Amino acid sequence: MIRVASATACAVLALACAPQIAVAQDEHAMHHGMVMDPAPAAPPAGPPPAENASAPDGTGDAGTGTGAGTDQAPGTAPPPAPVHDRAADRFWGADAMAHAEMTMMGGHSAPRYSAVRIDLAEIALSPQGDGYRWEGEAWTGDVDRLLLRTRGEGQTGGRLEQGEIEAGWSHALGPWWNLQAGVKQDIRPTPARTHAMIGFEGLAPYRFDVQALAYLSDKGQFTARFEGSLDQRITRRLVLQPRAELNFAGSDMPAERIGAGLWRAEMGLRLRYEIDRRFAPYVGYSWDWATGRTADYRRADGDRVANRAVVIGVRGWF
Repeated sequence: MIRVASATACAVLALACAPQIAVAQDEHAMHHGMVMDPAPAAPPAGPPPAENASAPDGTGDAGTGTGAGTDQAPGTAPPPAPVHDRAADRFWGADAMAHAEMTMMGGHSAPRYSAVRIDLAEIALSPQGDGYRWEGEAWTGDVDRLLLRTRGEGQTGGRLEQGEIEAGWSHALGPWWNLQAGVKQDIRPTPARTHAMIGFEGLAPYRFDVQALAYLSDKGQFTARFEGSLDQRITRRLVLQPRAELNFAGSDMPAERIGAGLWRAEMGLRLRYEIDRRFAPYVGYSWDWATGRTADYRRADGDRVANRAVVIGVRGWF
């Protein structure tokens, strides 16, 4: 029993002294520089990079002569054919559906536009006698348009003094100007004449609406008309429009009571209120007068040479 107890005591003492012995061994190893190196890292799994690999920006090694990115020469291969994934091709065939597709695309060609515009539709209140006047046009088309235009004036309760109808073609020379050509038929005065017409209209600098037309009658009589107006917007709906018109003749026309040169001029000022962009009543003042030989014709016939009037009317388009 004494031997067993002694052996047990020795074992306990050995276990208690084991940590101190391990620390002493570590300190002894450090004194002699015997520090254990860590285990080497594992090699990478992928293959090593090539020596002439391209740079991240897409450029290659200049010394090797191989290009990358934008350094490559443009290709010469033709582009691939467009892919048509029409499901109906499987049932009706590609040729039949190609024809149907072209027909559908042709049905959606450039649209055509149409408009009817009434520039003047007014009555004139004057001490010399009341009258009426109209000017308007209608057209249809886009760059090339079919044009109809009419204008006239007369005395209230009396005969029509002047009236005409024009039919022609209008071609857009650009975003601001149109070239026009056609035929004009006089209604009044008599004898009524038929005229060939050519001219232009458009928007001049500073937003002046300009129209210049020349006419040659079936009797060889040359006449011309020039119109200009300016829309001066006072408010969003209130617009003041000064307007001028000049009429010229190349020769005396006694039958029409028109003299050569500037035979009639007009100036006016109209203030309109745009209830809607398509409809605007207006009030204004108009003054027209005859000059030269035309004034002599009017005096001889007992007509007025000049006329001043307050005008009331409407302007619109649709």
